[in-house]
Amino acid sequence: MAKGKDVRMRVILQCVSCVRKGANEESAGISRYSTQKNRHNTPGQLELRKFCRYCRKHTIHAEIKK
Repeated sequence: MAKGKDVRMRVILQCVSCVRKGANEESAGISRYSTQKNRHNTPGQLELRKFCRYCRKHTIHAEIKK
C-alpha cells in the first residue's frame, strides 16, 4: 500500500489562545496535543476543546501543519 493512501493520519493540535498571546505574555509555552483523524470523514481542519496547562482552562485547540 502506498504511503499517501492511508485513511487515518496523525495531526497536531495547538492551543489557539496561547498563539494569540505570543511569547511576550506570562505564558510559558504553547500547549500541543497529538491525535489521529480520518481523512475521508474530516477533510477540513480539526478543532477540539482541550485543557491547556499554560492557560489553566479548557480552550480551542486547532490542527496545525507539520
